[in-house]
Amino acid sequence: MSETTVVNNGVNVEALLGAREALSEAPEAAKFLWRASCEWKNGTHSKTSVEGYFGLGSEQVHKKTFSFDADHPEVFASEDNGATPVEIVLVGLASCLTAGIAAVAQHRDIQLRSCKATIEGGMDIQGILGVDADVRNGFDGINVHYDIDADATPDEIRALVAQSQKRSAVYDIVTNPTNVSVEVN
Repeated sequence: MSETTVVNNGVNVEALLGAREALSEAPEAAKFLWRASCEWKNGTHSKTSVEGYFGLGSEQVHKKTFSFDADHPEVFASEDNGATPVEIVLVGLASCLTAGIAAVAQHRDIQLRSCKATIEGGMDIQGILGVDADVRNGFDGINVHYDIDADATPDEIRALVAQSQKRSAVYDIVTNPTNVSVEVN
């Protein structure tokens, strides 16, 4: 007789699999439009809010409005009223990958005890400042390091991370070109 272990990483895999099946039968409901609204405050400080989105064929509203302050640090002659926009990109990437690890672990019956990501993005700011036109404005690379403690072998943990990368929307956004259109009213 084998002992049954209940795995609980806080992810409702049955609901996710049910949603996947339902959306495969109604692909038009899978078209989502995510939105954020940003307002300049002062200097390089802005506040962005997220309230709702379109998905499942209609407008959806979050349980509450989420707000994010963005600014630049004092070393850039700014007020440091929030994380820099590039740090917010790193937050999005780390959060998306980590959520994926939890979901995949739950689906594979792997209990997580802890999962911590450390993420770094290198950047030469000579491009942003206009010092050198040949220097890219964005990251020259991003490194994500995971420290995961789970009831799994090292190979199983690497497979969790690989599957999370494969399904991560933010990983895809950061690693593949995305068309961005900017308009002025």
